Amino acid sequence: MSMYSLGNDLYSGQRSFNIIGRRRLWYGIALAFILLSAVLLLVKPINFGIDFRGGSQFTVSGTANMGQQDAIDVVAAQTGDDSVRVSEVGANSIRVQTSELTNEQTQEVRAALADVYDVPVDDVASTFIGPTWGADVSSKAIQSLVIFIGLISLILWAYFRTWTIAVGAIGALLHDLIITAGVYVASGFEVTPATVIGLLTILGYSLYDTVVVFDKVRENTAGFLDQEETTYAEQANLAVNQTLIRSINTSVTGLLPVGAILVIGVLFQGAGTLRDLSLALFVGMLISAVSSIFLAAPLAVTLGERQKDIKEHTERVLSARPAVQDTTITRKKKA
Repeated sequence: MSMYSLGNDLYSGQRSFNIIGRRRLWYGIALAFILLSAVLLLVKPINFGIDFRGGSQFTVSGTANMGQQDAIDVVAAQTGDDSVRVSEVGANSIRVQTSELTNEQTQEVRAALADVYDVPVDDVASTFIGPTWGADVSSKAIQSLVIFIGLISLILWAYFRTWTIAVGAIGALLHDLIITAGVYVASGFEVTPATVIGLLTILGYSLYDTVVVFDKVRENTAGFLDQEETTYAEQANLAVNQTLIRSINTSVTGLLPVGAILVIGVLFQGAGTLRDLSLALFVGMLISAVSSIFLAAPLAVTLGERQKDIKEHTERVLSARPAVQDTTITRKKKA
């Protein structure tokens, strides 16, 4: 069966996956990944970049020698520092990041780098980066996240006219952020400002896909209390199925270019901004694609079924059905 035929069958209800009905399974899987990510964040040391831990940075300009090992050897010989990060900047420049050095060590490293890369000492710029800058960025990022969650919760509540959808969307969003952070820490990649940018970018992508699903849920459940054939959960499940192929297509379209950037960043550029940003984006986009289908809508349904009118309606619909009837929406025979 082609994706086109499957999409038509899912939209018309001829075929359906019981996603909402198996929500306890999805909750268990999501909780397991959240706990694992939380353990990683607490136990595994976070590999902070120089912007967060502080240190000295050297930029060698106008060199024909782009060998990174030369810089590592020079710094190790002058300071004994073996945690050196070297990256290419443009076509003929090298950036070297080390732990915090004294003024004397800084001058020695500048001279040694100028010698090994055959450039004048004036072409080797040195900068000290204090850890307070990274702490300030982290603080502002957390403040932005809190403000964003508060505002988007109000917007979702006002747009969908129900708090259950707002909670479902925010729950899926936090799930995406925690797991993405856990995977990032597990990878051992450095946490840089690009990482923070990637994590904040996930906020918009996660909500975009989730809102599309919820918009269909709202459309399908409008006036559902006036009929006695299907429950709120079944109408929501139909909505998730109707948007399933669209969600998959959107996710694949977004993941392919980001994945290509990630591969290029890892294989050809080594450590760098491109790699840090693309890893956070790739993992976040992948997780948010899954959560918008298997977590956001199920959470909203679980909370919605606690409301008196929806609960009573569900009981009436189910009690009116024969006991042997399978309430799962399955493939229907075409006339």
